[in-house]
Amino acid sequence: MDTPFPSVAELAAEEDALQFTSFTNDDAWDVGAALVATARRAGAPVAVEVSRAGHRLFSAALTGATPDNASWIERKTRVVERFGHSSLHVRQTWAERGTTFEAGTGLDPARYAAHGGAFPVVVRSVGPVGVVVVSGLPQLEDHRMVVAALRAHLGR
Repeated sequence: MDTPFPSVAELAAEEDALQFTSFTNDDAWDVGAALVATARRAGAPVAVEVSRAGHRLFSAALTGATPDNASWIERKTRVVERFGHSSLHVRQTWAERGTTFEAGTGLDPARYAAHGGAFPVVVRSVGPVGVVVVSGLPQLEDHRMVVAALRAHLGR
């Protein structure tokens, strides 16, 4: 994809705008179902997961998704849980410092993947409580799919 990656400042603004006042199991279902509907319309071979406090509330694998997508979801989720930002935000933080996530953190790439597609579920006045993840497309497309679903759900 020729589109440049968004800056850390742009990603931080996105995270600030896409916060919840509360996050229920029904919210997880609605966001997950919206992602599945979008992926089906696009014929996107993705896996989707929504979790809260480590509890998987929604999970789906569409036609064309592979077992590797589950591994990517786990690795991207770990990045969001550890750093409190989207996996793309974390990636870009290191890129803007002139290095890579792997070189900058020394974290095992078999356990952590700072690639776009995982986004924190943040409840205002509480903080990060969960993660919404898409895996199966190029990382910027995974990220944008999640952001679009959150924007629609939150009416922003």
